Amino acid sequence: MNSKSKYTKEELWEKQSNAIRDPAQVFGSSNFADCGIVSDSLKHKVDDSFVQLLSEMKITLLISREYEHLLIGLNAENNKLNQTFTNLPHPSGIAVNRKTNTVYVASTRNPNKIVEFKAVKSQIDGTANSSKVLMPVRAKYFPGTYYFHDLAFIGEELHGTSVGQNGIVKIDFNSLEHDKLIWFPRCVEDENQKPNTKANYIQLNSIAAGSSIEKSFFSASSDKISKRRPGHKNYPIDKKGVIFSGKTRDVIARGLTRPHSARFYKGKIWVNNSGYGEVGFIENEKFVSAVKLPGWTRGLCFYKNIMFVGVSRVLDRFKQYAPGLKNVKQKCGIYAINTENFEIVGSINWLYGNQIFGIELIDSSNCSGFLHKKVQPSTENEKNFYYKYFI
Repeated sequence: MNSKSKYTKEELWEKQSNAIRDPAQVFGSSNFADCGIVSDSLKHKVDDSFVQLLSEMKITLLISREYEHLLIGLNAENNKLNQTFTNLPHPSGIAVNRKTNTVYVASTRNPNKIVEFKAVKSQIDGTANSSKVLMPVRAKYFPGTYYFHDLAFIGEELHGTSVGQNGIVKIDFNSLEHDKLIWFPRCVEDENQKPNTKANYIQLNSIAAGSSIEKSFFSASSDKISKRRPGHKNYPIDKKGVIFSGKTRDVIARGLTRPHSARFYKGKIWVNNSGYGEVGFIENEKFVSAVKLPGWTRGLCFYKNIMFVGVSRVLDRFKQYAPGLKNVKQKCGIYAINTENFEIVGSINWLYGNQIFGIELIDSSNCSGFLHKKVQPSTENEKNFYYKYFI
């Protein structure tokens, strides 16, 4: 027989009835404190020029801080910074459909999921909503073997890097099926010209999205399958990183070290050379460094003549993956850089921040960020917002 419970039946039922009443717990699988989000997580030092830039550009930056389970929204009005957030288990890639003002974020705790956000237009009583905050609308779950990293719209369709399967998946929210690989590099083919999906062999982790798969490019830490794999301490990384062509499925550039965040801008492939804290572009099949920054570079987006680049602290267990940052005092933040002269025009640094994965942007007139501004249990107004919002 079971030992006597420390609760009476009535006490247990009361406890269960009161559990998971905060909507933030339902959405993020935990309350803020349980997933390590505290007030210090939001503390920052920001340049006036960075705030002025956001204010003039009228954009909202969306940032994933993956190991902190934190999504950040940043914008500015009248040169005053507005920072909002929500929690999500290990968020990584972010993609924005600007035609529909819909945002997708990859969550790579197991099981993996892709979460769809939309800006709220009204509440159930018909009240118009002026803040236009992003709220969760749908989510699609996948086995952890997918190990999603980057997300991007190739043409008008959402795609993701399935790092655990060494290829690219087209994600269909209107299908209940687990989406399959539609592209993989030639180097992971077996003797039957099928992809080897037994493990993560090459850390295929970002998408420079074109109008089609054939016009897109993809970054990876290697183009060799071996017994040593990403995550192993002895996995060779220095200058082993590559860029693959979507059309040929072969390497078109080499010499990178743990590349991330490949993007197209003005006809060039730009990429973060993370292991050396650099951002630059591909020219004549080689990486050309434009700027070196104080941290692991990851997260990259462009607006007009400005690129926003994320920098992160190198995790101790992965310090061998950053040979170019051994003596660098690392930060967690975002740098705004002029793409014409490569000068830094502003930055924000989160004092207790750890690692950034993705940076995307959306017009601030369409989206002001996320619901929460302070790390505290949801207020009655915030709870009511969850109860009443319409898309």
